[in-house]
Parts: sequence; structure tokens; C-alpha cells
Amino acid sequence: MTRIGLLSDTHGFLDESLKLLLEDCDEIWHAGDFGTMEVYKQLVDLKKPFKGVYGNIDGQELRTYVPLDQLWQVEEMKIFMTHIGGYPGKYTARVKNILLEQKPDIYVCGHSHILKVIYDKNLKLLHLNPGACGKEGFHKVRTALKFNIDGDKVSDMGIIELSPRQG
Repeated sequence: MTRIGLLSDTHGFLDESLKLLLEDCDEIWHAGDFGTMEVYKQLVDLKKPFKGVYGNIDGQELRTYVPLDQLWQVEEMKIFMTHIGGYPGKYTARVKNILLEQKPDIYVCGHSHILKVIYDKNLKLLHLNPGACGKEGFHKVRTALKFNIDGDKVSDMGIIELSPRQG
């Protein structure tokens, strides 16, 4: 079993309480818009296997460390992650083509600042968007996700709610 911590849209701010909440995770994933190299370094410094993609606000330096897209395997599940890609019924053309070609079990994106966990019956995949855990944006509650991957199953999906966004 692999315990995943999934976050997105930190926009230059990584909450200390979130670091503590990620301690029991085996892997940490970030779905883009780190905002600064400092946030990227703080996540890498947690000494956990790490996957990330760059977002639309991330600069050239950060883009040399994380790609636009990631495709990888965790246990028996294929994962595809990008920052901007839409959600079931509203995928971008680029992402829909990748999903049809690669057939991932889990598709992860960020960007919208809206937490979504949706099973796509047509493409037979689980769509995950952890919302936003940074302080920038229109969201009122800062969120992230934690869940388990056990073989070919996802279980114990939980929402991490951080203190309300100020401003």
C-alpha cells in the first residue's frame, strides 16, 4: 500500500501544518503552480518520493526541474498528471488525446482551485484535483488530498482542509 499526499496551487506558500500532515505519506505529488523555487525545494526536502508538474505561473527555472506532464506507475495503477486539463466532460483537447492514448487509471490536475474527485465512467479513470492550498486565488478554503493506492484500488480518500485563505 502506498499513501499519497496530493497538493496543487501553492502559489509561493507552503503551510507548515501541511508539512506535518504529509509526514505519514509515502509519496507527495504537486499538480502545478508552485509559485516559487522555494516551495519546490521545501517539498523535495521532505525526503519523500516526489512527482510534480509545472503550472502556468511557474517560471523557467522551476520548469527545468519539473515537466509539463508526468506519466508513471504506482503499484498497479497508471497515473497521468498535468496542471491545466479540465475534468470529465470538459477536458482540453490536448489532455483528452493523452487520456485516450495512455488510458491512465488516475488523472490529476490543478489550476481551477476547486477540489474535485470524479470518476469518469466513459474513460474509466479517477479524476483528482486537490483544489488550492496556497493563499492566492478566489478559493475560500485551502485544500489538499490524501489517499491510498493498494494494488489496483484507491482507498481512504480524505480531504485536508487548512485554515481559510486570508485576503
